[in-house]
Amino acid sequence: MAENQFIKLRKEKLAKIRAMGIDPYPVESSRSHKIAEILEDKDSRIAGEETVTLAGRLVAMRRQGKIGFGNLEDDSAKIQLYVSQAELGEENYSLFKLCDAGDFVQATGTLFFTQAGEYSLKCASIKLLSKNIRPLPAVKEKVVEGKSVRFDEFADIELRYRKRYLDLLLNPTHRKVFELRSRIVSATRRYMDSRGYIEVETPILQPLYGGANARPFITHHNTLDMDLYLRIAVELYLKRLIVGGFERVYEIGKNFRNEGMDRTHNPEFTMMESYEAYSDLNGMMDLVEGLIQHLALDVVGKDTFVYQGHTVHLGEKWRRASMPALVNEATGLDVLTDSEESLLAFCKKHELDVPPGSAKGKLIALIYERFVEEKLIEPTFVCDFPKEISPLAKAKPGNALLADRFELIIAGGEFANAFSELNDPLDQRERLEAQAKLRDLGDDEANVVDEDFLEALEYGMPPMGGQGIGIDRLVMLLTENDSIKEIILFPQMKPDAS
Repeated sequence: MAENQFIKLRKEKLAKIRAMGIDPYPVESSRSHKIAEILEDKDSRIAGEETVTLAGRLVAMRRQGKIGFGNLEDDSAKIQLYVSQAELGEENYSLFKLCDAGDFVQATGTLFFTQAGEYSLKCASIKLLSKNIRPLPAVKEKVVEGKSVRFDEFADIELRYRKRYLDLLLNPTHRKVFELRSRIVSATRRYMDSRGYIEVETPILQPLYGGANARPFITHHNTLDMDLYLRIAVELYLKRLIVGGFERVYEIGKNFRNEGMDRTHNPEFTMMESYEAYSDLNGMMDLVEGLIQHLALDVVGKDTFVYQGHTVHLGEKWRRASMPALVNEATGLDVLTDSEESLLAFCKKHELDVPPGSAKGKLIALIYERFVEEKLIEPTFVCDFPKEISPLAKAKPGNALLADRFELIIAGGEFANAFSELNDPLDQRERLEAQAKLRDLGDDEANVVDEDFLEALEYGMPPMGGQGIGIDRLVMLLTENDSIKEIILFPQMKPDAS
């Protein structure tokens, strides 16, 4: 039958239930136990003839005359219901006959083993809590090593992302990914709190965006009649708080960047940024390494993961390497002493896309991205980034070309970014004004000049370290998922052509 015919039949059942004087969507509901609780200590519960009340979704139903069976499921487990007209009475059993897989019900009764040996609830009453109108997708099962395993709930993987509620309903293992994500985020907060950081909240709607190289989303405030931007980073507001006297702050929240989508990018994503007065780049390396190892060992329970086709070990001391040295190792170029002209010629020879206004530092970064980054599999802190592409980081002592900055690379992708933060207001102004010139040349991802932030710096900001960790990519690694859509509940999708 066409789907609308199934819906029509369900609506007819709904009308019959209402005609019986029963509210199919009652206000009140109750339960005495989660299903997982009553699966413990089965023999003693049966011996004690304990009466329990369970609530959940019917995921299967079958009837044989005046006897019926159903599988009831909540978020903890599943149990069989045994329903008979003799136990329920004619009216209540008539209600059960009008139920379908997908309905939410409340069942009260005692526990027993059926003749087939299945632990079940012998129902004394059934209460309908919510009538299902649209049939659930068919769930296929097969036996693997003596166990029933669900599979192929969705032939089209995109449907899982567009209708996540069905994905979670039909794929309990996918629910566990998001439960683990929640534990990872909670453990991150506890880790930061235990080290004297305080969690803060900064604006999502900003009159001026900054703190990263990215294009923003633009919206409009009607009352103020002004354009506002969804934040691309929280950095500049957290630094204002350090100026204001806080010494350790962090924020976990959404950022928004108007950019492409792929396996590791979603335009709306979660970041954790933190700033610590009187720290520096080395302090940030220790913080990031300690946090991620804690999450792996103490939350997930292991230190070796398979990610993007690579086996990654998080338990050992992580490598710390210089970008110029890594480029030299991969290409033979001595980027610190080679001329800008020779580096430009190298980029053109290898058909690298060089943006207008690029100087030597940008060329070094382009060569690194092409020949080095994707080959770094084990956790590596790549240090000594060019100052030209690090406008918010302090210059590296003794080398004006480089900045005191690192990116954490795992399996060829970036997981964290950190600086010894620039606190010289005059130097910061020069850096941002240089970025503004790049914008004039067509680089729409260059930083903007934020006068309020520069004014805050002029009041004085202590030396400090700052870092940002991509929570989504970290969850991908720790749950061994290769697509960001697998660990975001509602990822951004292209419009459905259908």
